[in-house]
Amino acid sequence: QVQLVESGGGLVQAGGSLRLSCAASIRTFSIYHMGWFRQAPGKEREFVAAISGNGGVNYYTGSMQGRFTISRDNAKSTVYLQMNSLKPEDTAVYYCAAGRPAQAVRSMTSYDYWGQGTQVTVSL
Repeated sequence: QVQLVESGGGLVQAGGSLRLSCAASIRTFSIYHMGWFRQAPGKEREFVAAISGNGGVNYYTGSMQGRFTISRDNAKSTVYLQMNSLKPEDTAVYYCAAGRPAQAVRSMTSYDYWGQGTQVTVSL
């Protein structure tokens, strides 16, 4: 059974940094593209970033590009999200997801497996 377990969330002041991790129990981890999504209270879940199976191609939402960096370590079956210069509007539950290679990596429908989420709270 596939499991994705996020960690690294917490409370941070504006301007600070956090590094989220997502450990996957997927035998063929390297063939999956991995994504991060987030959901703020009262809002729909939105795409944050994605990375191809071999880590060669990254995708970001425009507002986060330059502040967030997605990476992966296939030997550890883990994907990371480095978040810098955090803002209060980044407050949300962050989810990682795994999907077979697809064109629409920004769409939730491209992902087969989801983690339980980790809370990120950015204070003023």
